[in-house]
Amino acid sequence: MTAQIHTRRTLAAQLRDIGLGADDAVMVHAALRSVGRILGGPDALIDALHDVLGPGGTILVYTDWSDDYHDLLDDDGNVPAELRDDIPPFDPAASRARRFNGAIAELVRTRPGARRSANPGASCAAIGGRADWFTADHALDYGYGEQSPFARLVEARGQVLMLGAPLDAMSLLHHAEHLARIPGKRVVRAEVPILVDGQTVWRRFEEFDTSDPVVDGLPEAYFATVVEEFLATGRGMRGTVGDAASVLVSAAEMTDFAVRWLEDRCGGPGPGGALRR
Repeated sequence: MTAQIHTRRTLAAQLRDIGLGADDAVMVHAALRSVGRILGGPDALIDALHDVLGPGGTILVYTDWSDDYHDLLDDDGNVPAELRDDIPPFDPAASRARRFNGAIAELVRTRPGARRSANPGASCAAIGGRADWFTADHALDYGYGEQSPFARLVEARGQVLMLGAPLDAMSLLHHAEHLARIPGKRVVRAEVPILVDGQTVWRRFEEFDTSDPVVDGLPEAYFATVVEEFLATGRGMRGTVGDAASVLVSAAEMTDFAVRWLEDRCGGPGPGGALRR
């Protein structure tokens, strides 16, 4: 028996069935192997997304970057002096997406016309109608916060598509961690080399910790729990794209739910409280 082959046309039909439509903005997390065999390869999947969204729609991916020196930082976030001149700077136009985020991130980043935001660790790439707007003016400190592609996805009433990807990989929930008014958030500070006018500039960045749950007491993969509980309320859509079990959620609804989930469980200050750093 011939294994099922998915095409740009059949993938587009499945994407429409799960809830995507013309002019939508969608942040995609994809485990491409789980999609199965695609005629034309993964580029055909990106083309199918374009077909559904149309010229006014936008595809976003979370890129981060390959900061493979990060585990060498000392407790104060400083780079060993003997390696300082050997570490390449972050360049939004050239630095590769972090491999942990899947091949989809690098495939979108390198598509003709793609744009990429300027915060190294929180960087996102986008293609389509509003790519410039989504990626412009990304804050260098607290890059998952109010001045980020994540916040703009919420503002635009965009969506997040988990296409075979594990639910604990939903990067939008780092935005919820930033917004949640809860005490004891861990803050990390680190030196990062960035490219400015062709020259390497070392800058000290500050961010809520995204490598672990932002406060003590939360399970390691708690993002998946939050998403499952959101879906259990009847919001969001489950479906199949290719062979991949997939989930589509509203970015605004998901963020609001996750912020309230965190505040309910982590001792948020309630109405009128202040964000504590």
